[in-house]
Amino acid sequence: MTELLRRGRASLAFSFFAQGVAFALLVTRIPAIQDRYGVSDALLPVFLAAVPILAGVGSVTTEHLVRRIRPSRLLRWSQPVVLLALLGVGSGDAMAELAVALGVFGLAVGALDASMNMLGVSLQRSYGRSIMLGFHAVYSLGGIAGASLAWAGAHWHLPLWVSYLPVVAVLLPAVLVGSRWYVDGDAGAVKDADGEGGEARPVVFKLLLPLCLVMTFAYIGDSTVSNWSAKYLQDVLGSSEQLATVPYNVYMVTTLLGRAIGDLGVRRFGAVAVVRLGALVAALGFAVVAAAPGAWVGMLGFTLLGLGLCVLVPQTFAAAGRLFPGASDAAVARLNVFNYVGFLIGSPLVGALGDVWSYRGAMLVPMVLVLVTLVYARSFAAQPDRYGVGHERPRTADVGPGSNGL
Repeated sequence: MTELLRRGRASLAFSFFAQGVAFALLVTRIPAIQDRYGVSDALLPVFLAAVPILAGVGSVTTEHLVRRIRPSRLLRWSQPVVLLALLGVGSGDAMAELAVALGVFGLAVGALDASMNMLGVSLQRSYGRSIMLGFHAVYSLGGIAGASLAWAGAHWHLPLWVSYLPVVAVLLPAVLVGSRWYVDGDAGAVKDADGEGGEARPVVFKLLLPLCLVMTFAYIGDSTVSNWSAKYLQDVLGSSEQLATVPYNVYMVTTLLGRAIGDLGVRRFGAVAVVRLGALVAALGFAVVAAAPGAWVGMLGFTLLGLGLCVLVPQTFAAAGRLFPGASDAAVARLNVFNYVGFLIGSPLVGALGDVWSYRGAMLVPMVLVLVTLVYARSFAAQPDRYGVGHERPRTADVGPGSNGL
């Protein structure tokens, strides 16, 4: 059983890594994609908004599909579709081809994100201790690797398909092989003392809402960094163009570091304390960015943002699994939609406020939203089971046929 869980954990971690690489390769080459297909500046936001909207559709659809199909099987086949859609984005010629490729990418990435986090929550329950931050740390590592590969492709002026093809050629067979060891947890039902399965607690949106809000606020903060850090440093703080590329890389590295050690913090101090600390550090980061007199102080603020925001999303998924142990897959799928809601809101919100007010003032809005997380921090507490035990109960992994997604 221990060896099975270890293989399941390693294979799922590689899935997170591959998704980090693929997503970074897409978002960091948007200018090249725009040039290849001749997408106007006016039309580009439509294409960019379509991806998270369709991803939300994919996540909602996954909630219904997992009633009949194991999450491991959905993950096994959605991840290759994401990789092939990425290659399609890089190899098409007509705008219609771009629309189809991005549409497929969006739908598949919604199913991928939902099923990947379903398995992560399930494995964490089987382990009986916090491991979710580790999965997201590997995702951050994949993002750094993908961004580095994108930089190399841009530096050497490689066509998009030349940049994407070797990555897809390596990752596609690797994720298919690794998917053989995915581990589905059981259905999530809490057992009675006599061994009979208890009734699964349905997902009540009112109870899930605080976590949905935290997820939205976290992604508003994340999209603010990813979309506005370079412009803010250059236009507001007067940095050079070269220096303006540094904050996002620093943010990604500190996100990786924070997630790499975050599980230890959760095990020692509990999820509530870690989430509160993360929210306070992130809010301090936004405050430093807003008040920064120069570029180097601004980069300090973005560094604090990486350390603070990095813990919120993984712990939100984990909290949803604890809140609805008998319906964790449905809870994760619904919660995952608010990932895309935050992504859609964040960038336009900061841009609009920057135009009508000031970009320094605009940075205070995500700061306030992140601080609202403190109000909902108790939602991250371990949920007592029917025996009154206030910790996660280990959940036996399903080792029967189909547990590896075959």
